[in-house]
Amino acid sequence: MIDFYSDTKTRPSRSMREAMLDAPVGDEQKGEDPTTAALEARVADMLGKEAAVFLPSGTLCNEIALRVWLKPGETLIGDRACHIITSEGGAPAALAGAMVHPLDSADGVLDPEAVRGAISPASRYASATRLVCVEQTFNLKGGVVWPVDQLDAVAAIAHGAGLATHMDGARLMNAVVASGAGAAQHAAGYDSVWIDFTKGLGAPVGAVLAGSRGFIEEAWRLKQQMGGAMRQSGVIAAMCSFALDHNVERLAEDHELARNLAVRLADLPNIASITRPQTNLIFMDIAQAGPTAAAVVEFCRQRGVQIGAFGARRIRLVTHLDVGPADLDPLYAALAAGLHQS
Repeated sequence: MIDFYSDTKTRPSRSMREAMLDAPVGDEQKGEDPTTAALEARVADMLGKEAAVFLPSGTLCNEIALRVWLKPGETLIGDRACHIITSEGGAPAALAGAMVHPLDSADGVLDPEAVRGAISPASRYASATRLVCVEQTFNLKGGVVWPVDQLDAVAAIAHGAGLATHMDGARLMNAVVASGAGAAQHAAGYDSVWIDFTKGLGAPVGAVLAGSRGFIEEAWRLKQQMGGAMRQSGVIAAMCSFALDHNVERLAEDHELARNLAVRLADLPNIASITRPQTNLIFMDIAQAGPTAAAVVEFCRQRGVQIGAFGARRIRLVTHLDVGPADLDPLYAALAAGLHQS
């Protein structure tokens, strides 16, 4: 199966698997795993933060951060289509007791003045706004990269109103490669931020959440409470370190492949629109005269190509280290045939 469904489908290479064989390990919960500790220190430094904690998933990073920053009944601000709101099973309400104030934007990049307007005034009748969340890159709007100055402007408004700031950095390294700005520049205005190793970086498990020492101390307590603490986690942390060593700069190849793919897709029948990829995600909308997205997905699956339906007429394609230029021809052929269906 040629898999363009998601960069989460990447599988660890043999070299990445071999990196874990000689990794020194110990009990993570006792602070005795040197490989995990080294990864945490490395990511904290890379993001310009004081400390970091290794976690099994990016969703756990988000939800621990929300629990640190919010008391039950308090409000976070985020784009209506952000992962925290759309894709975490209602966890902000279930785990943090948080209310959500969603904002609408064309590309996932929030207008600083819209953020200012969403902050509730001090009142015993209103939920107190405590947190602003951003997503870099923004998944459901096509892998859009927030400009650093826009990130800084939103953070300045939040901090000026006494709010905390959190960055969902699942694909932050894609933004770093696409923009040329370092990870610490993107994260400078954000009190908590994390990166994921299981997407374009190719590791099978793991994310690292960073912030101040006090934030990470509380995050560790919640990691333990929520069942995220591990033992000899160095065996997976070693693969994450390998990913940082070998799979960051090559993200540029994924971005180029996505651009080339988007050009070819423009010739397909029954296409209403295609996003212009800034990174490795492409969304295309099928015209009303064409088949449904689900029908196209199933048609392609039967021909050995996996893609994703993200709405009745929206398809997402994602480039990553497990697909290459040679995979574009079978993808295009399957899509072209599938989109001819009525």
